[in-house]
Amino acid sequence: MTDSALSHLNRRHWLAQTSAAGLALMAQGRVASASFTTPEPAVGVIDLESRRELFVDRFLIDQLQNVGLKLHEPRLAPAMTEPANNMEYGTIIKDGDLFRLYTRDGRGAKFDGDKPEVTRYCESRDGIHWTKPNLGLIEIDGSRDNNVILHESPFCHNFCPMLDLRPDVPADQRFKALAGTVKSMLYAFVSPDGIHWTKLSNEPVIRYTKEYAFDSQNVSFWSTSENCYVCYFRHFLEGKLRSVCRTTSSDFLTWTEPVPLKPNFPGEHIYTTLTHPYFRAPHIYVATPTRFHPERGESTDILFMTARGDGPYDRTFREAFIRPGLDPDRWGNRSNYAALNIVPTSVEEMSIYLTPFRRFVMRTDGFASLHAGADAGEMISHPLRFSGHRLVVNYSTSAGGVLRVELQDSNGQSLPGFSLTDCMPLTGDKIEQTVRWKSGEDLSTVTGKTVRMRIAMQEADLFAFQFPA
Repeated sequence: MTDSALSHLNRRHWLAQTSAAGLALMAQGRVASASFTTPEPAVGVIDLESRRELFVDRFLIDQLQNVGLKLHEPRLAPAMTEPANNMEYGTIIKDGDLFRLYTRDGRGAKFDGDKPEVTRYCESRDGIHWTKPNLGLIEIDGSRDNNVILHESPFCHNFCPMLDLRPDVPADQRFKALAGTVKSMLYAFVSPDGIHWTKLSNEPVIRYTKEYAFDSQNVSFWSTSENCYVCYFRHFLEGKLRSVCRTTSSDFLTWTEPVPLKPNFPGEHIYTTLTHPYFRAPHIYVATPTRFHPERGESTDILFMTARGDGPYDRTFREAFIRPGLDPDRWGNRSNYAALNIVPTSVEEMSIYLTPFRRFVMRTDGFASLHAGADAGEMISHPLRFSGHRLVVNYSTSAGGVLRVELQDSNGQSLPGFSLTDCMPLTGDKIEQTVRWKSGEDLSTVTGKTVRMRIAMQEADLFAFQFPA
């Protein structure tokens, strides 16, 4: 097959090839073919500017031959020091070089929002070694020697903070939170330091209808791509399935009418979605919801979903992201809840925290990859433009594997100097590797022009790429 042959395949022939290849790859492991909830591929020219893109969906993909999208499995890390009380409805915020942890302590509560519940606060400098600062703010059981930051029913049941990244946010509102149950509805809180909190309004900001269920985390964040606040909260789809709604706001006080997103497969319960912007590509929202199996002893596992702005959730990967595992205690109800936010714990590693206080690690950008096995394969992107002047990839190969990149014009013809034969082969394992051709790495001659990317690979994974300045 010539360098541009993929661009001239008959459409029916290409579909037959990719379907067969997808079935073969699915047999190898966690490699996905398109599911019925996967959004339609992008049309027109995709303007990447200089943002990082991840292979967590088919947004960039036009053609595949003998490659597929592979979901990668988080690894359980060694035990952490100074464990919190429980990670149920927990939130992790990386604030500069400080990790902030917020957890609920039920203290014998009999129902959601019961008076004994408190919100506790812990800190870490590495996301592994945690301390419980003696804050002295609130008297609990006759003493202020504790790390409690909130003791106000019913808001401690699901108090869910976020670091507000809005450019002009007032200093005394640098942190925000939503909290409440069905009876109270959702109230907004603000804080200058993530420790001292006050209500932003004395009235609820998101109100109840019979379909809504505010009992779990009601996650919110400032979206840099949508230029507004976004909130995801639980509701009942068709009155019976646990699912998720979405609402937006310009000021964190007035919110739009919630829209049901309906990411569920038939009969599937999705609980506490934990949707948030990925820290290295904030235009991509990642979600690690709990999937609830009431018919199987109320067992649970963790899923992986993504969304792009106000678009639907992508369900390219239907299987569990994190399984309960060997521990029998993980096979009961409420045994597998992730904390809000996946955070970097080193240049090469990001961490996901689960109940009761476990840390799972993944390669940076490593949720999923464009994957090729022992047989060589290729991907051709939709037409795209970029504003940077070089190409950086996050990739991994076996000792015998290889990855190469070609830049084509919009008609699928290789650009002079940027063909596969001009590309210096990539073999190894790098979080950030600049792609070079025989003429070098400078892409100034094609910056701003419409191109396609052709990725040729064997025994390799491509996790992410970027055209930085």
